[in-house]
Amino acid sequence: TLRPFERDRKAVVSTQSTGASAGKLQPHEFQGGTFTISNLGMMGIQEFTAVINPPQSAILAVGAPQKKLVPADNEKGFEVSTVMNVTLSCDHRVVDGAVGAQWLKALKGYLEKPINLLL
Repeated sequence: TLRPFERDRKAVVSTQSTGASAGKLQPHEFQGGTFTISNLGMMGIQEFTAVINPPQSAILAVGAPQKKLVPADNEKGFEVSTVMNVTLSCDHRVVDGAVGAQWLKALKGYLEKPINLLL
C-alpha cells in the first residue's frame, strides 16, 4: 500500500512527465526546483554540458549509453562494456566543486552496482 505522499508524488511525476513529453508544461510547473536532470541520451547524444537554470544549484547532463572495449583480467585482456557519460554543472556559489565531485562518485557507484541502493 502506498502512503499518501508516495501516491501524490507518483501522480505529480506522471502528470509532469506526460506534459513534458507533449511539450505542454507551463513555467510554473517546472520553476522553483534546485536540481535538474537533462537527458539528451535518449536522442543519441553521447556527451554534452548542460547550463544551469537559475535559481537551481546544479544540473546533471546524461548522455546515451554506448558499447566500448575496456581493459579486463581475462584471456583477451579486454571486454565489451556499456559506458555512459554524465556531466554535473554546479553553481559554485551554492555547491562546492569538491562536493559535486563526491556526489558524482557516489552516483557512479550506484549506477555500476544498483544493489548498493538497498544496502
